[in-house]
Amino acid sequence: MAVLDGFGAQLAVRLDALLPHLNERQRRLLFGVEARLLGHGGIRAVAQLAGVSESTVRRGVSELKSGADPMPAGRARQAGGGRSRAEERDPGLVPALLALVEPDERGDPCSPLRWTTRSLRHLSAELGRQGRPVSAMTVGRLLKANGFSLQGTAKTLEGDQHPDRDAQFRYLNQQVKEHQAARQPVISVDAKKKEQVGLLPMSGREWRPCGQPIQVEDHSFFAGPRVDTVIPYGIYDLTANTGWVNVGVDHDTAAFAVASIRAWWYARGRLDYPHATRLLITADAGGSNSYRYRLWKAELAAFAAQAGLTVTVCHFPPGTSKWNKIEHRLFSHITTNWRGRPLTSHEVVLNTIAATTTQTGLRVEAVLDHGAYPTGIAVSRDQLQALPITPHAEHGQWNYSIAPTGANDTAPPRADQRATARTQALQMLTDPRLTGMTTTELDKLRAGLAPAQAARSEQHRYVLRGGRRVATTGRSRSLLSDADEVLITVVYLRQICPQKVLCDLLGINPVTIGQAIKATRQLIDEQKISITPTVVRYFTHADDLRAWTTNAGPANHPPTPPARYRLTDPRLTGMNREALHTLLEELIVPYAAAIEQRRHRQRGGDRRLGTRAGVFRQKITDSDRILATILYRRRVCTLDTLAELFDVSRSTLWNAINDVLPILDDRRITITPAQHRHATAIDLLASTEQPPPGTHAAENRQLVS
Repeated sequence: MAVLDGFGAQLAVRLDALLPHLNERQRRLLFGVEARLLGHGGIRAVAQLAGVSESTVRRGVSELKSGADPMPAGRARQAGGGRSRAEERDPGLVPALLALVEPDERGDPCSPLRWTTRSLRHLSAELGRQGRPVSAMTVGRLLKANGFSLQGTAKTLEGDQHPDRDAQFRYLNQQVKEHQAARQPVISVDAKKKEQVGLLPMSGREWRPCGQPIQVEDHSFFAGPRVDTVIPYGIYDLTANTGWVNVGVDHDTAAFAVASIRAWWYARGRLDYPHATRLLITADAGGSNSYRYRLWKAELAAFAAQAGLTVTVCHFPPGTSKWNKIEHRLFSHITTNWRGRPLTSHEVVLNTIAATTTQTGLRVEAVLDHGAYPTGIAVSRDQLQALPITPHAEHGQWNYSIAPTGANDTAPPRADQRATARTQALQMLTDPRLTGMTTTELDKLRAGLAPAQAARSEQHRYVLRGGRRVATTGRSRSLLSDADEVLITVVYLRQICPQKVLCDLLGINPVTIGQAIKATRQLIDEQKISITPTVVRYFTHADDLRAWTTNAGPANHPPTPPARYRLTDPRLTGMNREALHTLLEELIVPYAAAIEQRRHRQRGGDRRLGTRAGVFRQKITDSDRILATILYRRRVCTLDTLAELFDVSRSTLWNAINDVLPILDDRRITITPAQHRHATAIDLLASTEQPPPGTHAAENRQLVS
């Protein structure tokens, strides 16, 4: 027994030393050898010492007795063992799987997973519903065997390419090399994505202690007591490899874009390039620096005159903004630097941007811009044509140069100068001759509409916010105040001028003017306030309105169209101009009331909110309609000739006459037919008297006053 115990101890030592280095078959053979050496009871003893089943040891003994040939190198079992693969048991499994994952153009267009994420779990479940049960791991193996892999989308499609796309790239590259060779500054500009400031979630991850993430709000819209936004506008110097980011807090407008370039030039540009006479700007085709924006070019012209530089702008073709140098040399590194870090304050934004560095030695500076850059500013076509802009021979729409104005030239107006001119124009429009009311009456109207305007504005902002008010910065971001909206609405309803004249006079785009008039007119109608139109007054040019108001216009250049004035000749109307003015003043209010009654009857109720509410440029004014009806009753010419004189279509004029005739009949106003009927408009105008110099303007001033 002692001998057996000693042998068992030696066997245990040998097994512990050899088993870790043997495969499955080699271990069985070792167990069989040791069991045969022990003799009777050896199988049980080896199984107990090795910690395996007796059947494993017995199988090893059988393999030794059978004298089987050695296994091939690298194999522990005979070939062909194990379960058969799923695709072998079900030959239709692979085709069914490929029909689910193939693109819709090649596979089944009615695939149940066409609009669902094609994950391994979903694919396995769908195959099970088809009577082919298979695990998710098997689905993954089959997909890899058939050439499939997990892939994202590739941003390679650029849409329809402009025919001059490649030529513009070559020309832009040529301009950059030319300016750099002459040691002139070359910058790449663009606006980065607007960012919210606060404890808000940010994309990306950052190394932190385990289980200690930064606690942020679970929603990124109007969260917390205060949410502000910042707009980083970047300027990247291609030659010096430096970046400048102007962080705005208002609107991303063309004025803000040029203000950022101006700030870079006076802070860095003129120090890095003290002898510079030219500046090349490479920019995208859209955004606040779009080549279509007149304000962008007007602000650049003002900057060129102020800095004394010839500014050349080369835009990238549409749809190619990713090639702009600032995108992958500045903005991408800023985004990487603040990943996973909440932008809790303006200081955090500035410091994070300024701390951005790269292996190429990029240096970045950041400043905060508290300036106000309201939207809605417009630059007229005449103002654009007056700018010193020279288009290049190579696609002048995308490439142009702006020269600095000389000492004897008038510099283009800056943003502050345009704001001053707008204030002066609004003050000019308060003239009682234009508003039809005194200053006290106008102030009373503004005060009466103020509560309704405040309620309307709050309701509009509530809808945009989608909830309660949050703390704001206290800035007035509207280009027009509530009082200004009342003023321009009164002037428009008085039919002093069309919206186009108001746009040119105030330097505001038609959308802003139209929305202000539409909203204010709705409030005026709701409070039953009547605005009486003026008589025989329709300015079609801003200069005419400005000259008439300031009495600075030439005496022989009346502000009203000459044809309209000459149509009030006593030979045509059968009454002097004073009597005509009295008649028009008597008829214009009942005519407007009759028109509103007819429209109310056609609508079947009051005017609904959301409609245009009559806010559009009328082809002819109410007084023109009454005057045309008088001339038609006088039979001075044909209806086609009248339509030509009033510059409207025959149907428009005929509808106007049919609206006025019932008013004349109800008041029993007799219009005596003329003794002579003119065949053409030229003959009719030739028969009218030409007013002496000074008489025309004086009579017009008397009519309005």
